[in-house]
Amino acid sequence: MTILTKPEAEPVDTPSQPFLSVRDLYVRFSTEDGTVKAVDGLSFDLERGSTLGIVGESGSGKSVTNLAILGLHNPRNTEVRGEILLDGQELTGASERTLSHLRGKKMAMIFQDSLAALSPYYTVGRQIAEPYIAHMGASRKEAKERAIEMLGKVGIPQPRERVNDYPHQFSGGMRQRVMIAMSLVCNPDLIIADEPTTALDVTVQAQILDLLKELQQETGSAIIIITHDLGVVAKVADDVMVMYAGRCVERGSVRDILRTPEHPYSWGLLGSIPRLTSSVDVPLSPIPGAPPSLLSPPPGCPFHPRCTFTGEVAGDICSTARPEIPAGLRHGSACHLTAEQKQTFFTEQIKPRLR
Repeated sequence: MTILTKPEAEPVDTPSQPFLSVRDLYVRFSTEDGTVKAVDGLSFDLERGSTLGIVGESGSGKSVTNLAILGLHNPRNTEVRGEILLDGQELTGASERTLSHLRGKKMAMIFQDSLAALSPYYTVGRQIAEPYIAHMGASRKEAKERAIEMLGKVGIPQPRERVNDYPHQFSGGMRQRVMIAMSLVCNPDLIIADEPTTALDVTVQAQILDLLKELQQETGSAIIIITHDLGVVAKVADDVMVMYAGRCVERGSVRDILRTPEHPYSWGLLGSIPRLTSSVDVPLSPIPGAPPSLLSPPPGCPFHPRCTFTGEVAGDICSTARPEIPAGLRHGSACHLTAEQKQTFFTEQIKPRLR
């Protein structure tokens, strides 16, 4: 992996510094067809005890961003540039030994497909116990007791008996609980949940999200939740980052993003959600077109080929100039529409369709 960043540094005790700070992150993949610009200049912060929801369509760079934080990209075909500070410690360019020590103990990930993430050859108890042994120096007996404790904490009935079961003996929702237990066994400060409720029914989804919030309140951990489901964001997130084509196109509090979104892409995401109050005869309103190829993303605003508001901007600025989120704003969007236009179009055209 080609790294162009500052050398690895020791943790810095700076009270005003965010717990997780990502600055100007770029991730590039080398392929036979060319270079994939998967993440293109991304910056965000996350405080302890807070939850950041990252939303966007498949291929927008959500998972790639978080795999870069964990240092899990293949070094042979990946270039990572930028700054990733976790509790003051630089992760970009850190050695594999350093990252291995941090993964599981300081930061952990709940993967999307629990059946694929869990080994079919070992009991769930052993898989939960292994990181506890590796990072906490516990004996196998102590680690097994800890695994039983964690299974009980995440709501697995009869944990002392089920600790000896294999992944295929659990339902999808229960396997996801096992994944959460494995991620939290060492009480990490940062938890990254990648589509943790995918393929689960609505009732189980709600249980999993409630469980994450309860465990966060107990431990004070920071959580990043990756999803395309704005309903999940509404339930658990404090702040939201909307990603498109490897970039952040809008960020703000969950209240701001869901009630007064500013970017046409955010409007499209909200407009594509079915509503209980809508007639079954009313068709959904999908975003026109398809996400761009990250081998050759469009110039200017990456969303402009699909945007229905480009005609409201003078000249061809949408297709030539890349918009940025103004610095210092709690809620901001990368769009060439003026603040007055955003408010007017949302109030008059978008909001009535969301009721």
